Amino acid sequence: MKLAVIGLGLIGGSLARALRVGRSAGLVVTGFDTDPKQVRLAVDLGVVDQAPGSAQAAVQGADIIVIAVPVLHTADALKSILPAIGTTAVVTDVGSTKQSVLEDVAKVCGGKLPPWFVAGHPIAGTEKSGVANAFAELFHGHRVILTPHAGQSADARDRVRKMWEAAGARVVEMDAARHDQIFAATSHLPHVLAYGFVDMLTRLPEQDQIFRNAGGGFRDFTRIASSSPQMWHDIVRANRATVSELLARQISDLSEMLAMIRSERWDELKARFERARAARERHLSQIE
Repeated sequence: MKLAVIGLGLIGGSLARALRVGRSAGLVVTGFDTDPKQVRLAVDLGVVDQAPGSAQAAVQGADIIVIAVPVLHTADALKSILPAIGTTAVVTDVGSTKQSVLEDVAKVCGGKLPPWFVAGHPIAGTEKSGVANAFAELFHGHRVILTPHAGQSADARDRVRKMWEAAGARVVEMDAARHDQIFAATSHLPHVLAYGFVDMLTRLPEQDQIFRNAGGGFRDFTRIASSSPQMWHDIVRANRATVSELLARQISDLSEMLAMIRSERWDELKARFERARAARERHLSQIE
């Protein structure tokens, strides 16, 4: 069994680590990254067995190929390995947007989605990036969403499902458009808000005092603003229609709350807070 990981960051590195834990004899993990530092770390830390000098060399003879790069780079990554993908190999990705990935894969493959490509998205991560922060337990108990397409090979889908299950994840399936709508609301917009909030504070004259006196609530709310700017730039750009629609709605709601505060409509503001708290408490068990 040979696994090839293209993109040796937190997700790709953690998947490699997870599959190496308790591995059966004969499993070989190869990896490639355009950043030489990540490649050196992946080898030094034992995340991969081999790190050839090119993406094509890394996927040569691989049974499963995982593209773990920012979503806007999926097409380039696939182009770089396409000539070396074996006839029995399965290719999957880890991108946070699925419609854009499927569109890019189809373009690279002559306008048609190949049966051997399985679109996937692990719902796991941290605000840290890079292979140095990868750990084998990242996916334990978390969902991985597969978004099969019409030409999907059932065998390819099953092989990818088993791979994620071996990493400790729970695999579910969903339509790609529905996926992008849901994660625009639960992941993409929250990152936009966190980045925007922190950036706003950094432009205030008293920013030093603000950050010096920030407490746990500030750390909780802004934690995701420490995530990779490149990755989230790509995600928002790839899912821009849905994210912009939700952002406009959020701005409208914030404007309503601003009006409540300025006109001292405290009962309305409190009712908004209570409604939000009740909703979160009601759905808390479903939050992963």
